[in-house]
Amino acid sequence: MALDLIGAGWGRTGTMSLKAALERIGFPCHHMSEVFAHPEHVRVFTAAARGERVDWNDVYGSYRATVDWPGSAFWRELMAAYPSAKVLLSEREPERWYESYLETIHQPLVEGWPGQDAWNEMVRLAIVERDLAGKPSDRESVIDAFRRHNAEVRATVPKERLLVFDVREGWEPLCRFLGVDAPDEPFPHLNDRATWLTRHASS
Repeated sequence: MALDLIGAGWGRTGTMSLKAALERIGFPCHHMSEVFAHPEHVRVFTAAARGERVDWNDVYGSYRATVDWPGSAFWRELMAAYPSAKVLLSEREPERWYESYLETIHQPLVEGWPGQDAWNEMVRLAIVERDLAGKPSDRESVIDAFRRHNAEVRATVPKERLLVFDVREGWEPLCRFLGVDAPDEPFPHLNDRATWLTRHASS
C-alpha cells in the first residue's frame, strides 16, 4: 500500500477528527497516536530528522493517509517519496491554534513524556527544532512558524494536488478532493481541548 494523502497540517488543526473521517471513507490513517502504538516508527522519524536516508514504507506500508505530527514535519520528503499522493493542509486561525497548542501539546513537546526517551528525542528533532525553530515557548515565534509553514505548503504544492481544509467544512470538500462518496452521517469532531486535557490529566 502507498500513501494517497499526505497531511501537511500541524497538530491541533483537527487531525484526530481527520484521522477518524479518513478511516471512515477507506483511508487507513497514520497520526501521532499510531507512533505510540508502533514505537518502531520513532526510529524512522528520528533518522529522517537527522537528514538520513529512510524507507518511508517502514512507517507507511499499511496506511493510505497520514495527518498530524510527526508526518507533517516531512511533507516535502513524503511528496517526493509518494509523487501520486495528494496533500491536505488542515488549517486553523493562528491565534486560536496557538491557544490550543499552549494548553495541550506544548508541555509534552517541551518537557517530554516520562520514560519515553526515544520519543522525546524524535519530538525534539522533528518538531521542536525542525518546525518550531527551537523556540516552542515563544508565542510570537511559534505563531510565525505556523503561518510560515502554511504559506510554504500553499506556495509549493501544485493547486490541483492540494486541499486547504478546515474540519468545520465537513465531508463535502474532503470527499470531493479524494473522489469518494460522502457518508450520510455527521463529520467526526474528536479530541477538542477539553477532551485532550481530561484524557491526559493523569499523565
